[in-house]
Amino acid sequence: MADKLEVDLVAAKSQLQYVNRNDWVLILDKAKYLNFKKNDSLIQHGKQPTMVLAIMSGRAQIRNSFGVTIARIGPGEICGEMAFLENTYASASVVAEEAMVVYGIDWPILQDLFDLYGHLASRFCRSLAVNLSLRLRGQISRIPNEIART
Repeated sequence: MADKLEVDLVAAKSQLQYVNRNDWVLILDKAKYLNFKKNDSLIQHGKQPTMVLAIMSGRAQIRNSFGVTIARIGPGEICGEMAFLENTYASASVVAEEAMVVYGIDWPILQDLFDLYGHLASRFCRSLAVNLSLRLRGQISRIPNEIART
């Protein structure tokens, strides 16, 4: 079990740069181990997710409300975080491109961990903020290319 936890920690840590090993042990201890098959929906646009998902293996497509793929995510990446942060509905759908292994942590459980371990909350949210900022920068840098194509 320790070897598996180490592999999962390495995968999970890659996208939440400020979350340390001890934080991940706390999170993964409370998380659910989930399997998805190709074309399974992890998150549905317009519905309120109940978990933040950390991808351990496999790849998924992020699709906008029109069903257009706007991004792809894989091991170490997180989804469902925007809805969690805003306590609202999913802004996009997440669909498995292939078989996936995912850790899901229920929002109330994650919030309980944050209440108990304030430094975990700070590191987790700081990591999410950096990830969301990088995504936004990536989208902004694509806009001139898309305008040039029209």
